[in-house]
Amino acid sequence: MASFLYYPVYFLEGCVALTIGFYMLSLILPRAAFVARSLASYLSLLLCAGLGVITSIAFSLLGHGQSAQWAVGRSFKYVMALTTGVRFKIDDPKNILGKTRPAVFIGNHQTELDVLMLGCMFPKYCSVTAKSSLRKTPFLGWFMSLSGSIFIDRASKTDARAAMAGAANQIQKKQQSVYMFPEGTRSYSEEPELLPFKKGAFHLAVQAQVPIVPVVVANYSHVLNVKDLVFNAGVIPIKVLDPIDTTGLTTADVDELCKNTRDLMLKELIALTAKARGQSVSEIPGASNHPSVAKTTGTDMQVAA
Repeated sequence: MASFLYYPVYFLEGCVALTIGFYMLSLILPRAAFVARSLASYLSLLLCAGLGVITSIAFSLLGHGQSAQWAVGRSFKYVMALTTGVRFKIDDPKNILGKTRPAVFIGNHQTELDVLMLGCMFPKYCSVTAKSSLRKTPFLGWFMSLSGSIFIDRASKTDARAAMAGAANQIQKKQQSVYMFPEGTRSYSEEPELLPFKKGAFHLAVQAQVPIVPVVVANYSHVLNVKDLVFNAGVIPIKVLDPIDTTGLTTADVDELCKNTRDLMLKELIALTAKARGQSVSEIPGASNHPSVAKTTGTDMQVAA
């Protein structure tokens, strides 16, 4: 048994040595930093997911299973800051993340680095939704299953609807919030843009009669750009917007709710990115093509008290 454990230990030692080697090489070849930080990120994720399995079991036994993802996310935040130098800075002066429960939190989806974004801002008593295929992923899938993640089979509309109904019941029964990416997939955009929103998160919020909390992350293609093999250290701003009340809304209101929320988030995404880059909004490519930037949007939306 002991000899069997040597293999994963040797593997990890080799990965760590390789990561350090690429960091050293990046002093001469800057693009080597992409490989170094990518390796460091996956090693950090593997470490925290492995610890997350143990943490989820321990928290469940202690009656705090709903906080397992929050605890593991925070550990990933500090590990990644140490191994990659990437951090997210949260702008939440009203402490919406700490006070709003339950809720459906939604955010823009850019790259794999959004896992770290969740680790930095994830509120307590919150879980994520994920595609069902992730359930089978070693360590990460095990941790997500044990910590209460909601898995959705996107290939089956029937299963997806059933999962949403179950999520709504869990939100109401356990006062458990959920975090979703309404774009449904990563955009990998080099500019502040949003893909079309899917309506699942909005149906869920309306069904559970809980507020929607938009969370906007500035475009960070200067930190991670997979296409150009760029992966730098840096600080990425996050803005938490006011909760949007869904009390009294029905399925008939979902289309307008989805559109208004997307407009609101796109407007903030462009403004936040411009501020992070030290530019004016007019300097952002394509900003003038978005009507939501030219005027304030979402003024008819109800803001939760």
